[in-house]
Amino acid sequence: MSKSSKSKPSELLERYLYGVKFWLPKKQQADIIAELSEDLHSQVEDKETELGRPLDEDEMMAILKRCGTPMLVASRYRPQTQLIGPALFPIYWFVLKLVLFWVLVPIFVVAVGPALILPAANRAGAFFGVLGTLWTTLFTTAAIVTLVFVVLERTGAALDMTEKWGKCSLPPLPKQPQPPSTTHTIFELVFALFGVLYLLAVPHYPFLLLGPLSAFLKPAPLWNSFYWPLVVLACLSLVRHLIQVARTEWTWFAPASQLFSTVVGLVVVKYLIDVASKIPNGEWHPFVVLANSIQPTAQLTRVVAIVNVSILIALAGTWLGLSIAAVVQTWQLVHHFRKRTPQAVDPAVSRLF
Repeated sequence: MSKSSKSKPSELLERYLYGVKFWLPKKQQADIIAELSEDLHSQVEDKETELGRPLDEDEMMAILKRCGTPMLVASRYRPQTQLIGPALFPIYWFVLKLVLFWVLVPIFVVAVGPALILPAANRAGAFFGVLGTLWTTLFTTAAIVTLVFVVLERTGAALDMTEKWGKCSLPPLPKQPQPPSTTHTIFELVFALFGVLYLLAVPHYPFLLLGPLSAFLKPAPLWNSFYWPLVVLACLSLVRHLIQVARTEWTWFAPASQLFSTVVGLVVVKYLIDVASKIPNGEWHPFVVLANSIQPTAQLTRVVAIVNVSILIALAGTWLGLSIAAVVQTWQLVHHFRKRTPQAVDPAVSRLF
């Protein structure tokens, strides 16, 4: 969308409706936006009939300002609350959900929980202890956020927020999702093919895996159990990209298959780390060992130890990265399906143009 199109009065009206929709309960968005858009459309038509010409930006903003800020308009459709007034309640509810479920819960799941549970001798007890701490933290934080908004309500801050607004305060419209580029998908397909060929060539050309270290190092027997699962995982990635090229209309397939590949990768990496660490004598199972023709020395032993620790750290980092990617990809997949369902809002908005 060009800069010039953003200044059209119809664009302001669409942005206003989108702003109202943001603050509405999801189950009521379609009906309320349809009703509000019809009412605004009627006001615009009446004004244009009176003037005998289309409205300009200022005249459109005058109509929108008579209705009130998007947040205030949305609050009129919510049940009335006594503690926090309708002007502040939508933003209060938004901030509360953001802090509790998008900040505190992920922090406990990703950082606090593992830090307290994994080192504990009694992990079950530590797990329930973390749950209790999380509940207490959520309750305390909710009370603090509520208190802050009660103070804002009582000091008249809500009135200032609803009176001072203009077209710059309206949110920009969301960008329409673009289908994946065919060129980009083909490049991904080529790289996936190279990945499969690379894995198939590694047993015959150790230099591809260890580089110059292959002169005195070789992969440990540990890799014999995981080589073919890694090849299968690479082949699945290749098949995934082939399907994306052949079935471009399957918009759901890219996020779903990407999440599946990430989860399978998580399982493989997790088992690889577990097998490397769990052996009878309590030492780390080596990822690489000295080549058969190399006599061990103190210096070479240190080099082997450094390489093994480096591989272990890289695998741990890979597992963490895949875990974060799985969370992001799950959200993207859910968001993809949710965007396909609320079609009732679009006709209400499209009638304005």
